[in-house]
Amino acid sequence: MPEKTSPCAAGTASPPASRSLREACRGNVRALDRNRIVTDSLKLLVEVKEARMQKSLVAEFLGTFWLVFGGCGSAVLAAAYPELGIGFVGVAFAFGLTVLTMAYAVGGISGGHFNPAVSLGLTVAGRFPVARLVPYIVVQVVGAVAAAALLYLIASGKAGFELGGFAANGYGDHSPGGYSLLSALLIEVLLTMFFLIIILGSTSSRVPAGFAPLAIGLGLTLIHLVSIPVTNTSVNPARSTGQALFVGGWALQQLWLFWIAPLAGGALGGLVWKFLDDAD
Repeated sequence: MPEKTSPCAAGTASPPASRSLREACRGNVRALDRNRIVTDSLKLLVEVKEARMQKSLVAEFLGTFWLVFGGCGSAVLAAAYPELGIGFVGVAFAFGLTVLTMAYAVGGISGGHFNPAVSLGLTVAGRFPVARLVPYIVVQVVGAVAAAALLYLIASGKAGFELGGFAANGYGDHSPGGYSLLSALLIEVLLTMFFLIIILGSTSSRVPAGFAPLAIGLGLTLIHLVSIPVTNTSVNPARSTGQALFVGGWALQQLWLFWIAPLAGGALGGLVWKFLDDAD
């Protein structure tokens, strides 16, 4: 049997119909080209978004790592050093400086959250997409645990090393000042709420650009100056988790508070700011 060929193949059309067939074939080719261009563009867009997301997650890991290593490291290694210890004030500034420096370093890549409570608060305020919330929280916790692990390796290199509190957060008998569960709950919720208001306000379009890390870093410093005696200051579930995993025991038993209170405070801060500035 003779092989069937497409009517678009050259030489198959009779002369009167050849022009209309050629035009139809060219139209089909153009439609296929357009479909291919759209498909390729969508694939490229997805690849670009995935690459940006990966960079954002790496930036969040590094920022959270630096916050925990710098802040908790100052408490573990330098706070009570004989005669030269930096004390509560030094630790407070160390935490503030970690956020300030990394907000300038990688804030433009990931937004500079470094804290699950911040990510949640920004989501509630409509400043951060819900789809990114869980990945951000995961890498923040991983960064905090990695920092705590490295800090443990360094601290344990000293002769006569004792783990002690290891800058873990606690209440009751494990509060630096012996404060109760209720006191710890209230201060963690309140300070995290105000931390979110500071973040959202300082990054608003209504204030000069470029100064937000200063306000955020100094805000975190103030938070630590107030609350180190109460809970050793969390306002950051990732920071609390990293230290608690190495202390174990009581720190893990009390860790629930340092997830629930900061997350509740972060969500409240997002709601308050949304009410104050719903047009932002």
